[in-house]
Amino acid sequence: MLAGWISRHQQAVIAYQKEEIRVLREMLGGKRPRFTDQQRRRLALRARALSRFTLKDLGPLVTPDTLCRWFRKYAGSKYDSSEQRRPGRPPKPQHIRDLVVRLAKENTGWGYTKLRDVMFTLGHKIGRTTVRRILAEDGIEPAPERRKHMPWATFLKAHWGAIAAMDFFKVEVMTLIGPVRYSVLVVMDLKTRHVEVAGIVREEGRIQA
Repeated sequence: MLAGWISRHQQAVIAYQKEEIRVLREMLGGKRPRFTDQQRRRLALRARALSRFTLKDLGPLVTPDTLCRWFRKYAGSKYDSSEQRRPGRPPKPQHIRDLVVRLAKENTGWGYTKLRDVMFTLGHKIGRTTVRRILAEDGIEPAPERRKHMPWATFLKAHWGAIAAMDFFKVEVMTLIGPVRYSVLVVMDLKTRHVEVAGIVREEGRIQA
């Protein structure tokens, strides 16, 4: 029941986004949109997880070939040591960057300051500006925007331990006065798959044999 609702919800979201892209194309009137490097990186990272068929079906503002080229340029070479090192502090180790990105994705309401404080608690001293730069390089939006665009699957993963599925069924029991029908409500903890009977209610009236 829950899986079917999620699937219908995702289909509705995709249908809306496709229509929104069509409207944006009409507003552009054939003009090519201009993207910043950060926007190209963000689109390339998102597109990386999709097939060419899926991208074509979505009707993106740029072609799948362009998205692949952007990924090679902006994401694939992001940590390429062949690039000339800029003056200033050296970049943070990869495991630090990965941890910041993971925390941001799993906790969409955490801003730069919160992420910095959590990293300090975990034994990694980094600045707020460093956190912002790491997230920007990975195409991750600031906290308010991340909350707006949280995928449904991410929301479920973050709250899986606090979500329950409910359903009810009817059962007929033979008694001294004849068959009696009961409605049974069951609840399942999605994380543990543990099922509990939440209530049993006898329906009024006798069942006609």
